[in-house]
Amino acid sequence: MNEKIKDLLERYSHSSSGNLLPILQDIQEEIGYLSEEAIVMVGKHLNVPTSKIFGLATFYNQFRFQPKGKFHFQVCHGTSCHLKGAVSLIDYLEKTLKVKAGHTARNGNYSLEVVPCMGACSLSPVIAVNGKFYGNLTFDSLKELINEIQDKL
Repeated sequence: MNEKIKDLLERYSHSSSGNLLPILQDIQEEIGYLSEEAIVMVGKHLNVPTSKIFGLATFYNQFRFQPKGKFHFQVCHGTSCHLKGAVSLIDYLEKTLKVKAGHTARNGNYSLEVVPCMGACSLSPVIAVNGKFYGNLTFDSLKELINEIQDKL
């Protein structure tokens, strides 16, 4: 991972702190999340305190600070999904997968992310698993989906 970050930072060899967001976005794209090591390396590269980098990164909800699980669940929490039971689905996923929203399970199998809107209101409530959308969810259909995923582990 360290080498990937070094290679990426070389592309920004003449950069200033004004390029901080694109650098962080590229790191996350490359390694999947912003590790503490990556933030320290960026700070040294740009001569910017790591506290400033971390503060900026936590301001934007696009950044992750843990690797995604093998199965990454994204739950839409837009207005339509919220009204049709997204909160209950989040609670169910947290209990069933044993992972809190915004985190990755200790075994690395699951991660759970709540997103503001997926733009699929006609399918609400909707989730995505590794980028594949599942809509009009009920507890039964969600339970069935989880069973299918667990069979793949």
